Amino acid sequence: QVQLVESGGGLVQAGGSLRLSCAASGRTLSSYRMGWFRQAPGTERQFVAAISWSGGSTRYADSVKARFTISRDNAKNTVYLQMNSLKPEDTAVYYCAAQSSAGRVQGVYDYWGQGTQVTVSS
Repeated sequence: QVQLVESGGGLVQAGGSLRLSCAASGRTLSSYRMGWFRQAPGTERQFVAAISWSGGSTRYADSVKARFTISRDNAKNTVYLQMNSLKPEDTAVYYCAAQSSAGRVQGVYDYWGQGTQVTVSS
């Protein structure tokens, strides 16, 4: 079992930056692919970014490319999402998730955090 706890959310003005963290406990994250997702009120949860277990491969949603950066520190069992040039449309609850190799075959993430609110004012 993996427990994920997000932090770093808050209120920021448009154009500002935030750094989200996702700390894991229960198991080492080093064997999991990690992802960040977000959900705005009245919308479905959407993919934001993902990173391979080694950190050597990353993928981003088109809407955040060149603005957001996902990274991980396996020694600290933590994954990060650096968000720059934030826009009001980035306002959402942000979730981190862990995907095992079995989960990847099934196309699902196995573990989810509770989320952290990010609000970007115009």
